[in-house]
Amino acid sequence: MGRKTLSQFLFEHLDNNPDKEDLSYIINDMAIAIKAIKSIITKGQLGSHLGLADNTNVQGEEQKQMDIICDDIFIDHTQWRGLVAGMVSEEQDEMYHIPKQYKKGKYLLCFDPLDGSSNIDINMTVGSLFSVLKYKGDSETPTEADFFQKGSEQLAAGFSVYGPANSILLTCGNGTFGFVLDEEDGEFILTEENIQVPKETNEFGINSSNQRFWDDATKEYITDCLAGKEGPRGKDFNMRWVAAMVTDAYRILTRGGVYLYPKDKKVPIKEGRLRLLYEGNPIAMIMENAGGACTTGTQRMLDVQPTSIHQRIPLIFGSKKEIEKIEEYYKKHS
Repeated sequence: MGRKTLSQFLFEHLDNNPDKEDLSYIINDMAIAIKAIKSIITKGQLGSHLGLADNTNVQGEEQKQMDIICDDIFIDHTQWRGLVAGMVSEEQDEMYHIPKQYKKGKYLLCFDPLDGSSNIDINMTVGSLFSVLKYKGDSETPTEADFFQKGSEQLAAGFSVYGPANSILLTCGNGTFGFVLDEEDGEFILTEENIQVPKETNEFGINSSNQRFWDDATKEYITDCLAGKEGPRGKDFNMRWVAAMVTDAYRILTRGGVYLYPKDKKVPIKEGRLRLLYEGNPIAMIMENAGGACTTGTQRMLDVQPTSIHQRIPLIFGSKKEIEKIEEYYKKHS
Protein backbone atom coordinates (compact mmCIF):
# COMPACT_ATOMS: atom_id res chain seq x y z
CA MET A 1 0.00 0.00 0.00
CA GLY A 2 2.89 2.40 0.68
CA ARG A 3 2.85 5.35 3.00
CA LYS A 4 0.00 7.70 2.07
CA THR A 5 -1.13 10.73 4.07
CA LEU A 6 -4.75 11.74 4.51
CA SER A 7 -4.23 14.69 2.14
CA GLN A 8 -2.74 12.45 -0.55
CA PHE A 9 -5.55 9.95 -0.11
CA LEU A 10 -8.24 12.61 -0.51
CA PHE A 11 -6.55 14.05 -3.61
CA GLU A 12 -6.69 10.64 -5.29
CA HIS A 13 -9.89 9.21 -3.81
CA LEU A 14 -12.04 12.26 -4.61
CA ASP A 15 -10.69 12.63 -8.14
CA ASN A 16 -14.12 12.45 -9.83
CA ASN A 17 -16.07 14.10 -7.01
CA PRO A 18 -17.44 17.58 -7.93
CA ASP A 19 -16.83 18.68 -4.33
CA LYS A 20 -13.26 17.35 -4.33
CA GLU A 21 -11.34 20.46 -3.31
CA ASP A 22 -13.85 21.67 -0.73
CA LEU A 23 -14.30 18.28 0.91
CA SER A 24 -10.53 17.84 1.09
CA TYR A 25 -10.19 21.14 2.94
CA ILE A 26 -13.08 20.40 5.31
CA ILE A 27 -11.88 16.90 6.18
CA ASN A 28 -8.31 18.10 6.67
CA ASP A 29 -9.57 20.86 8.97
CA MET A 30 -11.45 18.23 10.97
CA ALA A 31 -8.28 16.14 11.17
CA ILE A 32 -6.33 19.12 12.54
CA ALA A 33 -9.04 19.64 15.16
CA ILE A 34 -8.86 15.95 16.08
CA LYS A 35 -5.09 16.21 16.56
CA ALA A 36 -5.61 19.21 18.84
CA ILE A 37 -8.17 17.32 20.91
CA LYS A 38 -5.90 14.29 21.18
CA SER A 39 -3.10 16.52 22.47
CA ILE A 40 -5.29 17.88 25.26
CA ILE A 41 -6.76 14.49 26.19
CA THR A 42 -3.29 12.97 26.43
CA LYS A 43 -2.37 15.38 29.23
CA GLY A 44 -4.93 13.71 31.49
CA GLN A 45 -4.69 14.91 35.07
CA LEU A 46 -1.65 17.01 34.19
CA GLY A 47 -4.06 19.40 32.48
CA SER A 48 -6.83 21.50 34.01
CA HIS A 49 -9.66 20.22 31.85
CA LEU A 50 -11.11 17.26 33.77
CA GLY A 51 -14.35 17.27 35.73
CA LEU A 52 -17.77 18.85 35.25
CA ALA A 53 -18.40 22.27 33.75
CA ASP A 54 -21.34 23.16 36.05
CA ASN A 55 -23.62 23.22 33.02
CA THR A 56 -26.03 20.97 31.10
CA ASN A 57 -26.52 20.75 27.35
CA VAL A 58 -29.81 20.72 25.44
CA GLN A 59 -30.02 16.96 26.05
CA GLY A 60 -30.23 17.61 29.79
CA GLU A 61 -26.83 15.95 30.23
CA GLU A 62 -24.16 17.33 32.53
CA GLN A 63 -21.34 18.76 30.43
CA LYS A 64 -17.73 17.92 31.13
CA GLN A 65 -15.16 20.66 30.74
CA MET A 66 -13.73 18.63 27.86
CA ASP A 67 -17.12 18.63 26.08
CA ILE A 68 -16.97 22.42 25.87
CA ILE A 69 -13.26 22.54 25.02
CA CYS A 70 -13.65 20.03 22.16
CA ASP A 71 -16.72 21.85 20.85
CA ASP A 72 -14.73 25.09 20.68
CA ILE A 73 -11.87 23.31 18.91
CA PHE A 74 -14.11 21.92 16.17
CA ILE A 75 -15.75 25.29 15.61
CA ASP A 76 -12.48 27.25 15.62
CA HIS A 77 -10.86 24.93 13.07
CA THR A 78 -13.73 24.87 10.58
CA GLN A 79 -15.56 28.22 10.62
CA TRP A 80 -12.88 30.47 9.11
CA ARG A 81 -12.18 28.99 5.67
CA GLY A 82 -15.38 30.12 3.96
CA LEU A 83 -16.68 26.66 3.13
CA VAL A 84 -19.22 26.09 5.92
CA ALA A 85 -22.59 27.83 6.12
CA GLY A 86 -23.64 26.54 9.53
CA MET A 87 -23.04 23.83 12.13
CA VAL A 88 -24.97 21.62 14.51
CA SER A 89 -23.22 20.25 17.60
CA GLU A 90 -24.35 18.11 20.49
CA GLU A 91 -23.09 20.83 22.82
CA GLN A 92 -24.96 23.71 21.17
CA ASP A 93 -28.64 24.17 21.98
CA GLU A 94 -29.33 25.76 18.59
CA MET A 95 -27.66 25.80 15.20
CA TYR A 96 -24.26 27.51 15.32
CA HIS A 97 -24.13 30.54 13.02
CA ILE A 98 -20.86 31.39 11.29
CA PRO A 99 -19.62 34.80 12.56
CA LYS A 100 -20.12 37.76 10.24
CA GLN A 101 -16.41 38.29 9.63
CA TYR A 102 -16.15 34.94 7.83
CA LYS A 103 -17.38 34.11 4.36
CA LYS A 104 -20.24 31.60 4.26
CA GLY A 105 -19.86 28.42 2.21
CA LYS A 106 -22.07 25.73 0.70
CA TYR A 107 -21.66 22.97 3.28
CA LEU A 108 -23.17 22.09 6.65
CA LEU A 109 -21.35 20.33 9.48
CA CYS A 110 -22.86 18.13 12.19
CA PHE A 111 -20.64 16.80 14.95
CA ASP A 112 -20.39 15.27 18.39
CA PRO A 113 -17.12 16.78 19.62
CA LEU A 114 -16.54 14.22 22.37
CA ASP A 115 -18.33 10.90 22.38
CA GLY A 116 -18.12 8.96 25.64
CA SER A 117 -16.96 11.93 27.71
CA SER A 118 -17.96 10.12 30.90
CA ASN A 119 -14.82 8.01 30.27
CA ILE A 120 -12.47 11.01 30.34
CA ASP A 121 -11.95 11.12 34.09
CA ILE A 122 -11.09 7.41 34.27
CA ASN A 123 -8.59 7.47 31.36
CA MET A 124 -10.64 5.31 28.99
CA THR A 125 -11.08 5.62 25.24
CA VAL A 126 -13.29 8.38 23.81
CA GLY A 127 -13.82 9.82 20.33
CA SER A 128 -15.49 12.35 18.02
CA LEU A 129 -18.00 12.07 15.14
CA PHE A 130 -18.71 14.33 12.18
CA SER A 131 -20.97 14.51 9.13
CA VAL A 132 -20.81 16.76 6.06
CA LEU A 133 -23.96 17.84 4.19
CA LYS A 134 -24.52 20.11 1.21
CA TYR A 135 -26.23 23.41 1.97
CA LYS A 136 -29.11 23.55 -0.51
CA GLY A 137 -30.67 26.86 0.55
CA ASP A 138 -30.65 30.13 -1.36
CA SER A 139 -29.98 32.58 1.47
CA GLU A 140 -26.53 33.24 2.86
CA THR A 141 -27.55 32.01 6.31
CA PRO A 142 -29.11 28.55 6.72
CA THR A 143 -31.85 27.65 9.15
CA GLU A 144 -32.16 24.52 11.25
CA ALA A 145 -34.54 23.09 8.64
CA ASP A 146 -31.67 23.01 6.13
CA PHE A 147 -30.09 20.26 8.25
CA PHE A 148 -33.16 18.03 7.92
CA GLN A 149 -31.60 15.86 5.23
CA LYS A 150 -31.71 12.08 5.26
CA GLY A 151 -28.46 10.34 6.07
CA SER A 152 -28.29 9.05 2.50
CA GLU A 153 -27.58 12.64 1.43
CA GLN A 154 -24.35 12.94 3.43
CA LEU A 155 -21.25 13.82 1.41
CA ALA A 156 -18.81 12.44 3.96
CA ALA A 157 -18.76 11.08 7.49
CA GLY A 158 -16.11 10.07 9.95
CA PHE A 159 -15.19 9.42 13.52
CA SER A 160 -12.02 9.51 15.54
CA VAL A 161 -10.88 7.27 18.38
CA TYR A 162 -8.54 8.71 21.01
CA GLY A 163 -6.95 5.51 22.26
CA PRO A 164 -3.41 4.12 22.35
CA ALA A 165 -3.35 5.31 18.73
CA ASN A 166 -5.27 8.31 17.38
CA SER A 167 -7.36 6.87 14.54
CA ILE A 168 -9.81 8.31 12.01
CA LEU A 169 -12.38 6.16 10.19
CA LEU A 170 -13.67 7.95 7.09
CA THR A 171 -16.04 7.52 4.19
CA CYS A 172 -16.85 9.84 1.30
CA GLY A 173 -19.45 7.43 -0.07
CA ASN A 174 -17.11 5.02 -1.80
CA GLY A 175 -15.70 2.67 0.83
CA THR A 176 -14.58 3.08 4.42
CA PHE A 177 -10.92 3.80 5.22
CA GLY A 178 -8.78 3.96 8.34
CA PHE A 179 -5.98 6.37 9.25
CA VAL A 180 -3.61 6.53 12.21
CA LEU A 181 -1.78 9.63 13.42
CA ASP A 182 2.01 9.39 13.14
CA GLU A 183 3.04 11.38 16.20
CA GLU A 184 6.53 11.99 14.80
CA ASP A 185 5.51 13.91 11.68
CA GLY A 186 1.97 14.92 12.69
CA GLU A 187 0.31 13.28 9.67
CA PHE A 188 -2.62 10.89 9.53
CA ILE A 189 -1.44 7.88 7.51
CA LEU A 190 -3.70 5.50 5.57
CA THR A 191 -3.57 2.12 7.32
CA GLU A 192 -6.77 0.33 6.20
CA GLU A 193 -8.31 0.35 2.74
CA ASN A 194 -11.88 -0.65 1.90
CA ILE A 195 -12.64 -2.00 5.36
CA GLN A 196 -15.19 -4.81 5.36
CA VAL A 197 -17.24 -5.71 8.44
CA PRO A 198 -17.56 -9.51 8.79
CA LYS A 199 -21.13 -10.35 7.81
CA GLU A 200 -21.64 -12.83 10.64
CA THR A 201 -20.72 -12.51 14.30
CA ASN A 202 -21.09 -13.95 17.79
CA GLU A 203 -20.51 -10.65 19.64
CA PHE A 204 -23.02 -8.06 20.74
CA GLY A 205 -22.77 -4.86 22.73
CA ILE A 206 -25.60 -3.42 24.83
CA ASN A 207 -26.05 -1.64 28.17
CA SER A 208 -27.49 -4.53 30.16
CA SER A 209 -28.36 -2.29 33.11
CA ASN A 210 -31.33 -1.04 31.05
CA GLN A 211 -32.74 -4.53 30.50
CA ARG A 212 -35.94 -3.88 32.45
CA PHE A 213 -36.68 -0.94 30.14
CA TRP A 214 -36.05 -2.69 26.78
CA ASP A 215 -38.70 -3.34 24.16
CA ASP A 216 -39.88 -6.93 23.68
CA ALA A 217 -37.84 -7.46 20.48
CA THR A 218 -34.58 -6.55 22.20
CA LYS A 219 -35.40 -8.64 25.28
CA GLU A 220 -36.06 -11.74 23.19
CA TYR A 221 -33.00 -11.22 20.98
CA ILE A 222 -30.60 -10.86 23.93
CA THR A 223 -32.24 -13.78 25.78
CA ASP A 224 -31.74 -15.99 22.74
CA CYS A 225 -28.09 -14.90 22.41
CA LEU A 226 -27.41 -15.62 26.07
CA ALA A 227 -28.93 -19.08 25.72
CA GLY A 228 -25.86 -20.00 23.65
CA LYS A 229 -25.46 -23.28 21.78
CA GLU A 230 -28.42 -24.80 23.59
CA GLY A 231 -30.72 -21.93 22.59
CA PRO A 232 -32.49 -21.01 19.33
CA ARG A 233 -29.39 -19.27 17.92
CA GLY A 234 -27.31 -22.44 18.22
CA LYS A 235 -24.04 -20.70 19.12
CA ASP A 236 -22.35 -18.98 22.04
CA PHE A 237 -22.15 -15.18 22.12
CA ASN A 238 -19.77 -12.78 23.86
CA MET A 239 -20.75 -9.31 25.06
CA ARG A 240 -18.49 -6.27 24.61
CA TRP A 241 -19.48 -2.78 25.83
CA VAL A 242 -17.18 0.23 26.26
CA ALA A 243 -19.72 3.04 26.90
CA ALA A 244 -18.17 5.13 24.11
CA MET A 245 -20.04 4.34 20.89
CA VAL A 246 -17.15 5.16 18.54
CA THR A 247 -14.94 2.65 20.35
CA ASP A 248 -17.56 -0.05 19.94
CA ALA A 249 -17.93 0.97 16.28
CA TYR A 250 -14.17 0.70 15.74
CA ARG A 251 -14.16 -2.79 17.22
CA ILE A 252 -17.04 -3.83 14.95
CA LEU A 253 -15.26 -2.46 11.87
CA THR A 254 -12.19 -4.45 12.89
CA ARG A 255 -13.66 -7.82 13.82
CA GLY A 256 -17.44 -7.70 13.49
CA GLY A 257 -20.23 -7.59 16.04
CA VAL A 258 -23.44 -5.66 16.66
CA TYR A 259 -24.17 -2.64 18.83
CA LEU A 260 -27.64 -2.01 20.22
CA TYR A 261 -29.00 1.10 21.86
CA PRO A 262 -32.75 0.55 21.37
CA LYS A 263 -35.57 2.80 22.38
CA ASP A 264 -36.49 1.97 25.96
CA LYS A 265 -38.99 2.89 28.64
CA LYS A 266 -36.48 4.52 30.99
CA VAL A 267 -37.43 7.95 29.64
CA PRO A 268 -40.65 7.20 27.71
CA ILE A 269 -40.92 10.62 26.03
CA LYS A 270 -37.62 10.08 24.19
CA GLU A 271 -37.60 8.18 20.90
CA GLY A 272 -34.13 6.84 21.65
CA ARG A 273 -30.96 7.73 23.48
CA LEU A 274 -28.61 8.68 20.62
CA ARG A 275 -28.89 11.52 18.13
CA LEU A 276 -29.66 11.14 14.43
CA LEU A 277 -27.72 13.95 12.75
CA TYR A 278 -24.33 13.62 14.42
CA GLU A 279 -24.33 10.06 15.75
CA GLY A 280 -26.74 7.76 13.89
CA ASN A 281 -26.21 9.11 10.38
CA PRO A 282 -22.40 9.22 10.29
CA ILE A 283 -22.15 5.77 11.87
CA ALA A 284 -24.69 4.41 9.37
CA MET A 285 -22.80 5.82 6.38
CA ILE A 286 -19.51 4.43 7.62
CA MET A 287 -21.00 0.99 8.37
CA GLU A 288 -22.84 0.63 5.07
CA ASN A 289 -19.73 1.65 3.11
CA ALA A 290 -17.90 -1.12 4.97
CA GLY A 291 -20.47 -3.78 4.09
CA GLY A 292 -22.28 -3.55 7.42
CA ALA A 293 -25.76 -2.30 8.23
CA CYS A 294 -27.46 0.23 10.49
CA THR A 295 -31.10 0.33 11.52
CA THR A 296 -33.56 1.66 14.06
CA GLY A 297 -34.88 -1.87 14.29
CA THR A 298 -37.73 -1.10 11.93
CA GLN A 299 -36.12 1.26 9.38
CA ARG A 300 -32.79 1.72 7.61
CA MET A 301 -31.02 4.52 9.46
CA LEU A 302 -30.06 6.43 6.30
CA ASP A 303 -33.74 6.61 5.29
CA VAL A 304 -34.94 8.32 8.49
CA GLN A 305 -36.30 11.82 7.86
CA PRO A 306 -34.90 14.30 10.41
CA THR A 307 -37.37 16.65 12.06
CA SER A 308 -35.13 18.44 14.60
CA ILE A 309 -31.41 19.03 14.99
CA HIS A 310 -31.15 17.01 18.21
CA GLN A 311 -33.61 14.29 17.21
CA ARG A 312 -33.09 11.04 19.10
CA ILE A 313 -33.32 7.60 17.53
CA PRO A 314 -32.82 3.95 18.41
CA LEU A 315 -29.46 2.86 16.98
CA ILE A 316 -28.47 -0.68 16.00
CA PHE A 317 -25.49 -1.35 13.74
CA GLY A 318 -22.85 -3.87 12.80
CA SER A 319 -22.49 -7.18 10.93
CA LYS A 320 -25.08 -7.29 8.18
CA LYS A 321 -26.53 -10.78 8.66
CA GLU A 322 -26.88 -10.25 12.41
CA ILE A 323 -28.62 -6.91 11.84
CA GLU A 324 -31.04 -8.67 9.49
CA LYS A 325 -31.68 -11.22 12.24
CA ILE A 326 -32.39 -8.44 14.75
CA GLU A 327 -34.85 -6.85 12.31
CA GLU A 328 -36.69 -10.18 12.18
CA TYR A 329 -37.23 -9.92 15.94
CA TYR A 330 -38.68 -6.42 15.46
CA LYS A 331 -41.02 -7.63 12.72
CA LYS A 332 -42.19 -10.40 15.02
CA HIS A 333 -43.05 -7.91 17.77
CA SER A 334 -44.29 -5.07 15.58
